[in-house]
Amino acid sequence: MNELIFKLRELNIGQVKENELLANHTTMKIGGPADLFIEPSSIENIKKTMELIHEYNVEWTAIGRGSNLLVSDKGIAGAVIKLGSGLSEVEVNGTEVKVGAGYSLISLSTQISRKGLSGLEFASGIPGSVGGAVYMNAGAHGSDISKILTKVLVLFEDGNVEWLSNEEMSFSYRTSVLQNKRPGVVIEAVFQLEAGDKDIIFAAMQKNKDYRKETQPWNFPCAGSIFRNPLPNYAGKLIEDAGLKGYSIGGAKISDMHGNFIVNTGNAKAEDVLALIQHVKDTIRDLYNIKIETEVEIIGRK
Repeated sequence: MNELIFKLRELNIGQVKENELLANHTTMKIGGPADLFIEPSSIENIKKTMELIHEYNVEWTAIGRGSNLLVSDKGIAGAVIKLGSGLSEVEVNGTEVKVGAGYSLISLSTQISRKGLSGLEFASGIPGSVGGAVYMNAGAHGSDISKILTKVLVLFEDGNVEWLSNEEMSFSYRTSVLQNKRPGVVIEAVFQLEAGDKDIIFAAMQKNKDYRKETQPWNFPCAGSIFRNPLPNYAGKLIEDAGLKGYSIGGAKISDMHGNFIVNTGNAKAEDVLALIQHVKDTIRDLYNIKIETEVEIIGRK
């Protein structure tokens, strides 16, 4: 690992830190240290980083803005690659938008609306990066990334870079091929939008933002929706009907505003959140004979 760190710094890859607390890089403000934390300053430096990681056979994990993550209190072994400001370029060509994986999804939807482009209104209240949104097919208000994505540039562990089409991403509810079958890092995404009326687009975005403010606890550190909806049921409704809103374990609490959100009340550990997740699963299974699965990605040392 020391030789890898030396080479990364020698090549001026970007930020390279040892034992960086991941609580500083997740919206839930939870997470132990990464053995090695790397935030490359450009696409080219991401490629160099991945080539070196492959050369030294170091396990790796990629993160964006940490909005859909629960990181173990014990941290993450190997290298954590953060896709941040080094991947934040936006290029608009008519109704086509090419954007770096590190760009804020909320900022992108706002910027695009000002140009009179429609298709990203659903994302106006979704925190996180473009890369993370593509990776998990983020969605809300009846739409998702799969509806607008044309293709995505992916960097695979062996250093190969490949454009994958919408079809090749094998999108389904909150999932893509990158989660299981072909692990890789999203570098850039291309979206196909439509020309629309700026006032109508802005009104739709504002409505979505207001709805989130009124129904979701963004004033507390959280990771967004914790559970996938076991359609045709909705996780939040099941949890609320089970009387679990406000239930807490340690510093983790099921939000009083929305049953599908677990908030960090100030001193929560990952183990508190995991215990609360298990309690919810057990309760919903026992009451309704329904199995619910997590939407939040749980990573790190066991």
